[in-house]
Parts: sequence; structure tokens; C-alpha cells
Amino acid sequence: MAAAARDTRRMADESYLSNQFLVAMPGLEDNNFSHSVTLLCEHSDKGALGLIINRPTDLRLSEMLDQMGVERAQLSGDPIVYWGGPVQPERGFVVHSGPGAWDSTLKLDDDLYITTSRDVLGAIGRGEGPQRYIVALGYAGWGEGQLESEIMSNSWLNTPVDSGVLFGTPVQERWLAATRLLGVDVSHLASVAGHA
Repeated sequence: MAAAARDTRRMADESYLSNQFLVAMPGLEDNNFSHSVTLLCEHSDKGALGLIINRPTDLRLSEMLDQMGVERAQLSGDPIVYWGGPVQPERGFVVHSGPGAWDSTLKLDDDLYITTSRDVLGAIGRGEGPQRYIVALGYAGWGEGQLESEIMSNSWLNTPVDSGVLFGTPVQERWLAATRLLGVDVSHLASVAGHA
């Protein structure tokens, strides 16, 4: 009996989309999400949380660290900070490769993590942080059943996360690169779901 319950839970967990890209369909007209690529961090029967990875802000990481009073003498380059979504825009997230030893880190995959604690920013400023990372402010959130409903209404497609798109593709090319992961020509995607 216990084994059957574990198998049912495992099958339910596999139906969730954590560690996936949500790729906005061309017809999605919501200004927050039009042509967006969202890294889906958590998805369960209670809802979902994701970070938009292709909406740069005008804020540079050096400015953000200065505002926070975080040392940045060894900051490599001056990356942009992303708009992760409309919910809690004051909350920061660092998506990175390598686990590190930082507080408040969520493992998404073998080499993909999200850290929400300030210590990772200090490590980045000292040149001791992850080699590949993006910083986002705010997140996208969906309530219970909301994301599933939006997927059924043809607003989103999903595909496994690709670190090349996440860390190596110029921001203005990420949506098109993510659609290519789907193996479809986006010019042929309908904006409204059809019914037979």
C-alpha cells in the first residue's frame, strides 16, 4: 500500500513543470509576458513561481550592490539586472550554476540553482561567486490551477531548461532560441487553441 502511494506521488510530481522554460506563445498579449521566457522554479498543486529571463532593466549590478552596501571591488563586468516578474519587485534572485555554500539556495537541476540570500551577492562582488549567473528582481506567480489553465488556453509552451539559452544567449534572442528548443517554427504557431 505504501509503495503504491509513493508511486502515485512520484507520478503527480512528474506532471509538474519545475525546471522548465515557459515560452510565451506569439498571441499572448499580456504586456508582462508577451514574448517572454520564464524559468519555472517551482510548480505544485498549490501554484507556480518563475523568473522571466529576457526582460532587462536599466539597473546594473554594480548600482544594485552599491545601493545595498555590498562590496563589489572584484565584480567581473557589470551585468544587467533582469525584471523577473511583477510580484514583489524588491525581492532578488540569483540564478546560477554550481551549488556554492550560500544560504537559501534551491537546487533546480544538477548544475542549476537559485539563491535568494544576500551572501551570494557579496561573493559575486568579491569575485568568489558563481561563474555563470543572472540576477533578477521580482517574480511571476500563479495560483492553484492558474498556470495549467493558461497552458490549456494556449498561452504557454514548455521545454526543458537549456543553460546555453539561460547564460549564453543575448537577451534579445532568448525567446526565439527557446522556441527553437520546441522544434517548431514560431511563425506557424496559432494564437488560439483549435478544437477538433
